[in-house]
Amino acid sequence: MSKKDWKKHFVEGFRQSAPYINAHRDCTFVLAFGGDAVADSRFADLVHDIALLHSLGIRLVLVHGARPQIETRLRARGARLEYAGGLRVTDDAALECVKEAAGTVRVEIEALLSMGLANTPMAGARIGASSGNFVTARPLGVRDGIDYCHTGEVRRIDRTAIRQHLDNRRIVLLSPLGYSPTGEVFNLSAEEIAVAAASDLQADKLILLTEEADLRDGRRQLISQLSLPEATKLLQSRRKLPEDTVRHLQLAIQACRKGVRRTHIVSRRKDGAVLLELFTRDGSGTLITAEIYEGLREAVIDDVGGILELIKPLEEQGVLVRRSRERLEMEIDHFLVIERDGTIIACAALYPSGDRRQGELACLAVHPDYRNAGRGDALLAAIEERAAGMEIERLFVLTTQTAHWFRERGFVPGELKQLPGKKKSLYNYQRNSKVYFKTTGD
Repeated sequence: MSKKDWKKHFVEGFRQSAPYINAHRDCTFVLAFGGDAVADSRFADLVHDIALLHSLGIRLVLVHGARPQIETRLRARGARLEYAGGLRVTDDAALECVKEAAGTVRVEIEALLSMGLANTPMAGARIGASSGNFVTARPLGVRDGIDYCHTGEVRRIDRTAIRQHLDNRRIVLLSPLGYSPTGEVFNLSAEEIAVAAASDLQADKLILLTEEADLRDGRRQLISQLSLPEATKLLQSRRKLPEDTVRHLQLAIQACRKGVRRTHIVSRRKDGAVLLELFTRDGSGTLITAEIYEGLREAVIDDVGGILELIKPLEEQGVLVRRSRERLEMEIDHFLVIERDGTIIACAALYPSGDRRQGELACLAVHPDYRNAGRGDALLAAIEERAAGMEIERLFVLTTQTAHWFRERGFVPGELKQLPGKKKSLYNYQRNSKVYFKTTGD
């Protein structure tokens, strides 16, 4: 890539990230990663990205694991590594290793967050990090005959204290440890802490960094988002998923049901994956949400700007008739839109004719990045359903460059004289548009 192309690419990308920079400012994100991420030689790159999030005004709670660091210490002491039901059985010897490993990892993270050298991405960052006894825990006890000893579960998150640190522009760091009112220390699951913290804080996002590759469908395409029913259906399907993927899907569903707006499952092995997930429209991982991330709906007046931005390139190419903002505002009730993460990516309009038996399908447009994925068909089906509800018997469309698309969907060529009187009198002979008709219900 030439220097000129690189600059152009940078400017375009930076501009496209602006809506997300504005949307994320002052939001609370809980970011969880395992001990494997900390042990990776590229961990400093992830910390640099975390520092960037902090500099953009995002309130961050980091939750780290320490499993490989704990196991290294256990092996060095010749101690037993015992798991049951996916949980470590933490005896006295194991607890000492847990405390030592968690403390070491925490210090390493704090050291990296303190970097401020002039030749690093964190030059002048001055990031404050806070850690402490924010997590109250209780013992798992004996389950199915197994005594889990010092392994515990989250009882309560001190959200008041965490929010105070966040309000002071400090990153809060949570280790996989919890403390009881009796002064005991318990080994906890970092992911359980992350879900509890995100739900108690009513975080805007929970981000789970995984060791697995991205979640993909049967055609090896990235699954960029799932609703709660879709995520649940995927777990219940016969598809064989990696154990870690199953666990993270379960955690994401649990978090969303507890009030977390959005949970992101992101492979930490991809450089810059967190930034791509948060500051690009299609992201880098899989979003699980109880909200409608992408949906087809009736347009409202606030959509006018998004529709204008969508159709402007097509108007310049002569594909669509030019529409002014004033005209769109007056005709907005005729429009349907598909919105994806706050951006209008497709639209279409239905204009009834004077005799109400015919209606014009107009301004059907799909953003170039989202074509060939059925969105145009979805809009057409919605327009036909709306037409049927209005007792419109036949749709017509005037087109200059997309006749084949309409032909493939049941529209047949017609003649100008078949148009309703008013539309016929307004026909633009310079555009020389072709006329196609379709009976509703066909």
